[in-house]
Order: sequence, then C-alpha cells, then structure tokens
Amino acid sequence: MNSTHQSVKIGLVTVSDRAFQRVYEDQGIPALHTWLEATLATPYLAVAIMVPDEQGQIEDALKQLVDVESCCLVLTTGGTGPAPRDVTPEATLAVADRVLDGFGEQMRAVSLKYVPTAILSRQVGVIRKQSLILNLPGQPKAIKETLDGVFAAVPYCIDLIGGPYLETLPDALQPFRPKSAQRPRPENA
Repeated sequence: MNSTHQSVKIGLVTVSDRAFQRVYEDQGIPALHTWLEATLATPYLAVAIMVPDEQGQIEDALKQLVDVESCCLVLTTGGTGPAPRDVTPEATLAVADRVLDGFGEQMRAVSLKYVPTAILSRQVGVIRKQSLILNLPGQPKAIKETLDGVFAAVPYCIDLIGGPYLETLPDALQPFRPKSAQRPRPENA
C-alpha cells in the first residue's frame, strides 16, 4: 500500500446467530479482510462487528459504522437467504437513504454462475449518507466470487456519493471510472 494515500474506514459485519454464539468460528470477516488486502491499494482501517440474526442489532451495527465510524463502505456477510431468521436485507433497507438495485441484481447474476441456489439470495446494495452498504453471502468462496464480480463499480459509486477515492492494486482488479473521473496513479504506486 502506498503511504501517500489517506486511510479510509471500511465496515465489516458478520450476521450469524451461530458465529455470534461461538458455535462455530466466523469465516466472513476474515474472508473480507483477505479479499480487501489482496485488492485495495488505498490504505484502510477495518471496523468489524459481529451480530446475531436480529434486525434491530443489524440496523444498529450499520448505523454505527456509517454514522459514528464514518465508513465509506460497509460489507455484510450472511443472513440474505429465504430462511425466517435471514433479515439482513430488511435491516439494510430500513437504514437506507437510497437503493441501488443493480448491485443486488449483479451479485445474484455472479453467484448463479456457480450455484443454482443463488436465485434464493436477497442481497441488496444501498446508500446511507456518504456510504455504500453491500450484502454479501456468508461463505468465503462466495464472498470472493461476488466481490470479484461487482467491485469494479464500487470505487466510482463511492466517488459519486461524496466518499474517498479508492484505488485497487493494478494486478488485482481494475475499477471502472469514466476518463473524466480518473486520477493519475502516483509513480511509486
């Protein structure tokens, strides 16, 4: 990472009754860390929260990460299926200022390339203030596949909502920005 860039905050949320109760070890937040470390050139500080599948607690976590921690990006894992306790999309929509339907559509399209049950996913992408919130699957492999498939649009989205300029490692992923929105890379990047 290039030290000339200012660090940004990224919120990471695992939504899981069993991980919250320590029935099993959380794999969502570590998978997000691994992906971000391999992809982002912009230095970031991860603010991680684990919550059970309770809508109020999910909403509180999202508000904390956006309103108090000022995270420009919040990634959630888990709780997006059709089971009665899967309420991450409802919590996300409850705190949203605006919905970005394209993210949910594309996340499902990406996942459908790998598993037919992706059609059961209810993932959403929303804006709250100057932050983008994306609901991701809970499994590490699916988290990587989904982020690989949609992240090219994330940096420009964050630009458009007034967030910081995120850069990726050149060999990892190329974000899309119109030429008018691109900044030159520092020579030592």
